Amino acid sequence: MRPLTAVLTRGFDPALSVGSARPAVFRSSTYVFTSPEAAERAFAIAGGRSQAMPGEHVDLIYSRFNHPNAEILEDQIVPLEKGAKAAVVFNSGMAAIMTSILAFARPGDRIVYTVPLYGGTQHLIHEFLEPFGIRGTAVRAGRGAELVEAIEKTENLRVVLIETPANPTLMMTDIRQAVEAAGRCGSRPLVMVDNTFLGPTFQHPLALGADVCLYSGTKYLGGFSDMLSGVALTADASLVKTIKARRGLFGNILQPDECWMLDSRLPTVNLRMNKASKNAQRIAERLAGHAQVEKIHYPSLFEDADQIRIRDAQCDYPGAMMSLELRGGKPAAFDFLRRLRLARNAVSLGGVETLVCHPKSTTHSSVSAEELEIAGVTDGLVRMSIGIEDWRDLLGDFEQALG
Repeated sequence: MRPLTAVLTRGFDPALSVGSARPAVFRSSTYVFTSPEAAERAFAIAGGRSQAMPGEHVDLIYSRFNHPNAEILEDQIVPLEKGAKAAVVFNSGMAAIMTSILAFARPGDRIVYTVPLYGGTQHLIHEFLEPFGIRGTAVRAGRGAELVEAIEKTENLRVVLIETPANPTLMMTDIRQAVEAAGRCGSRPLVMVDNTFLGPTFQHPLALGADVCLYSGTKYLGGFSDMLSGVALTADASLVKTIKARRGLFGNILQPDECWMLDSRLPTVNLRMNKASKNAQRIAERLAGHAQVEKIHYPSLFEDADQIRIRDAQCDYPGAMMSLELRGGKPAAFDFLRRLRLARNAVSLGGVETLVCHPKSTTHSSVSAEELEIAGVTDGLVRMSIGIEDWRDLLGDFEQALG
């Protein structure tokens, strides 16, 4: 089946839900075993002492480890991500990132990561992983040769973490190039890609060779700014087994109600993202020449030849995220935000409504001045997540706010 069909049909048996056409919500903390032997088998598999046989039904144990709604969601989200074989769901995007890294990295290991990066992820690296003994090496997004050198020369490298397009400058990193560099290492590091900005509709890291594809499901997957969630998908089911074991230890699985909500949103992800992307491209092309806009960051308007090459090689469409650098720095950015009437001044992204924020004072406020300068996050930069409103109304709002 094709993805848009599979997301509505696989992973759910109506016979197990009293004939319900769509999954029900299973609010239960614990599950009754079919037999003592089944309980023993379930714990052996959950503890990693044994592996489930193909087609084997394993009894559920406890909702910290798994539950019916998580199983349904994890099965139905797989076809949306090209190349994926298995998925793990979490109670936030940060939980997905943290758990995936800590499933494989140990004190003494190293991480190479691209910048700019979501501020929360960068904070995780500096404030938790590095004191824990997992050191990070930052490489500016779009600097392919520098990233390859860092991957090949960093000792004890365990994870290469890429966010592409980068938040908030939209700078792109060549995923396949990073995968090939990782493959030349003696002890191959895992390549993890935060695909929140363009996936799963417009970019497919696993098909390009990445090991783990990460999402803040709060964003485009959820789509309505009303829930938190995170997802990790892999092309190798054994990686998911390791990540799930760590998730069970941390207890950060997505709860049944949120799994049910997110599962109900999956069939419309493609529709929502395509509409928002078309809106964004029309708006970006019209704002590009505005007198108050010093620079616009949007994939279809790239001027750098290498960025154009990467975009054309790994992205189907430009997406709905853009950033404007306004003349006049922070005062101009704040004035713009104050004057908005339709778009909302809020962090987060990927909802059906348009959201605009000032990254340097909000999402990236914990990042050092030196790192912000390296990453290109300026005082006048505003990040825009374009929604599915009529693009002409949004354009009018932005033009009057630019005044």
